[in-house]
Amino acid sequence: MSDNQIPAPGQQPLPAIDSFVASWEQKERAYRERASAVLEDNKKALFGILTEHGITAVIVNFDGYGDSGQIEDITAQRGDVAVELPDERIEIFRPGWDSPDIERQTHTVREAIEVLSYDFLAQTHCGWENNDGAYGDFTFDVTAGSITLDYNERYTAYENYSHEF
Repeated sequence: MSDNQIPAPGQQPLPAIDSFVASWEQKERAYRERASAVLEDNKKALFGILTEHGITAVIVNFDGYGDSGQIEDITAQRGDVAVELPDERIEIFRPGWDSPDIERQTHTVREAIEVLSYDFLAQTHCGWENNDGAYGDFTFDVTAGSITLDYNERYTAYENYSHEF
């Protein structure tokens, strides 16, 4: 037992950090596997309806800092022309964090894009909205069948020099 694990007189020893970390990592791996398993079906459902409406791309801008973050804008395009997203509803699949269940949810196309974007941020950059935060955009390229995240993380840095002669 290391010095930092020795309990103070009258206290019980702390549970092993290693087992907690291992359990969390196992849950994280399982969650990522479930998220990966539903990705293609979600893309197929979303891109199918976008294609039906002639939409070639959707750009989602997000920004977060100070423990708060949000989707700022969702822009649909037909070529270089901005168009409205369809009002239709689609079903998407969402994995639970600490559950083997996959939840089916029905959303408008706009809501589905927003939900998926938040899920992708949680999967790739959990805490993106904390402290100095991050900003960026997703490009849902319907023609290529891909979703790309352009992510910019903010941080405060400083250097201090002191000299005495």
